[in-house]
Amino acid sequence: MAHTKQTIEVPPEVFKLYDAYCHGDLSRRAFFSKLSAYAVGGVTVSMLAACVMPDYGRAQTAEGEAELIEETAAYKSPKGAGDMSGYLVRPAGARGKLAGIVIVHENRGLNPHIRDVARRAAKAGYAAFAPDALFPLGGYPGNDDDGRALQSQRDRDQMIEDFMAAAEFLRDHDATNGKIGCTGFCFGGAVTNIMAVRQPWLKASVPYYGGWPTVEDAAKVEVPLQIHLASDDERVNAGWPPYEAALKAAGKPYEIFVYEGTQHGFHNDTTPRFNPDAAQLAWGRTLEFFAKHLA
Repeated sequence: MAHTKQTIEVPPEVFKLYDAYCHGDLSRRAFFSKLSAYAVGGVTVSMLAACVMPDYGRAQTAEGEAELIEETAAYKSPKGAGDMSGYLVRPAGARGKLAGIVIVHENRGLNPHIRDVARRAAKAGYAAFAPDALFPLGGYPGNDDDGRALQSQRDRDQMIEDFMAAAEFLRDHDATNGKIGCTGFCFGGAVTNIMAVRQPWLKASVPYYGGWPTVEDAAKVEVPLQIHLASDDERVNAGWPPYEAALKAAGKPYEIFVYEGTQHGFHNDTTPRFNPDAAQLAWGRTLEFFAKHLA
């Protein structure tokens, strides 16, 4: 399977179909049906599907490394689901209290890729906390298809409350110094945009290709923003110009980086949408931004 993923050239239209499927605009049946139009020259529908589905064997870090302290941490979300849980990671050799980063997952729960991102943040010297919005429904179910179906059953506003409560939990944790930033991807990018509006005490917010708050919300932003977008992501990018205009009109701080030749999800190294050069550059900028604002 891994060989197949490396040798098939995936048409851009297939990535667009996968994006629509990931975000609930296509059913699984419709996704596979539409893939058949691109199954030519000995390439089957199942081979194309395998090319765009995540492969969590590509994770950059591993669980159980001696240099990290990892734990499942329970917390309360009074305005959300109530009892919640997440993955808390921090460097084992840290001296004193650390700044913290909340990692907000995509629309499928706390999958292995987001756990990997949390470990990367911890290796950079932070206490990283990745909540699981699926905890009230039994937690991430082990695969993204079921995770996506489960997350669609949750109320979006409640989930936002759960992630904001996670930021407060991390702020008040004994391991942190109270300086908290957040980053998120896709659905998580949208959430971190909203957190920047509703939690002015945050020190930094770094959304990756997420949806936007309302233009009226832009005037409420007090948190420095660093925004990462893929160039080939019409669905998300369509909302950026009016939101940027509102941020400018209100004199709000932000940085914007658009990565040419990239697809939505370019930072996710477990799918072929991954662009290693853009992902490395974006993550480096993310860590520099946190180093500046969480110092």
